[in-house]
Amino acid sequence: MTDPDSPAPRSAGARRGRPPSNALSRERILDAALAVLEREGPDALTLRRLGADLGSNHTAVLRYFSGKDDILLGLAERLIAEAVDGFEPGPTWRATLTGLARRVRRACLAHPALAVLVASRVSRRDAEFRGADLVIGALLEAGFGARESARYYRSLVDVTLAMSSFEAASAMLDGPEREGDRMAWQREYLMASPQRFPQLASVAPHLAQADEDDQFEFVMGLLLDAVEARSGRPV
Repeated sequence: MTDPDSPAPRSAGARRGRPPSNALSRERILDAALAVLEREGPDALTLRRLGADLGSNHTAVLRYFSGKDDILLGLAERLIAEAVDGFEPGPTWRATLTGLARRVRRACLAHPALAVLVASRVSRRDAEFRGADLVIGALLEAGFGARESARYYRSLVDVTLAMSSFEAASAMLDGPEREGDRMAWQREYLMASPQRFPQLASVAPHLAQADEDDQFEFVMGLLLDAVEARSGRPV
């Protein structure tokens, strides 16, 4: 007969040396945080919510991250990693910078809620260092010195992330609001009074012709043209 006061026998999964099926890890916590963020927005992302979704006490999350901000920096690292993992420099310094900028934009648009939240942050982790190394390497190849390369690196990254997160913020709008903004170039701007806004009216038909892809490529082209002009080393 089994003694009712004796402990229950251990299951195979609970034997010494084997973590339980719901064992936490940094990756599991980041997966859960990204899911909450993309499904319900930043206000829903709390330690208690993460603990509940992971089937653990929220304090267990603090064994892996120092707090919510540390989790956000981990997510920022993921966003950058999605852009730089597997990337190889192009045949020219300009091709390298253009290719990286496009990949950053693509990652931001794939995770717009995350991009809006962390695009301005400095993750200070390996993926960010990898991206910095690629951009700075391209600028050194273009003939810039260390100080100039550092300044152009900051400028290129800031513009790329600003444009990408701006577009991501638009993507997060509800359908009617997003469509209203998009159509404004073809409606309200075309209807602007030529008497009150003569310069705007003179170019209004052209404003509707540029989409987000056009604008991103145009701005990056302008920026890289300026970099190339200052390098004195044509591609």
